[in-house]
Amino acid sequence: QVRLVESGGGLVQPGGSLRLSCAASGFTLDYYAIGWFRQAPGKEREGVSCISSSAGSRYYAGSVKGRFAISRDNAKNTVYLQMNSLKPEDTAVYYCARHVHYDCSNYGETRMYSSWGQGTQVTVSS
Repeated sequence: QVRLVESGGGLVQPGGSLRLSCAASGFTLDYYAIGWFRQAPGKEREGVSCISSSAGSRYYAGSVKGRFAISRDNAKNTVYLQMNSLKPEDTAVYYCARHVHYDCSNYGETRMYSSWGQGTQVTVSS
């Protein structure tokens, strides 16, 4: 059974940092790209970042480029999202998802992902 579990969310002040983790089980992580999405209240789910199966390619939404960093440790079946210089507009529920391919083709489109985690809340507020 494919399972993705996010953790690491919480409340942080503007300018602070958080590291999200996505623990994968029930499949071979090495074969798949993994994406991170977020959804704020009243807004559509937005693609934030994606990392290819070998970590050779990484993609970021313009709103987070230079502040967020995606990485993966296939031996630990875990993908990470390091978030720095957080802003109030980063507040959302963050989800990780398994891409249908090994690359990150059309990474911002939810239709390219076959499995999703339950999400972790990130709140940036003073």
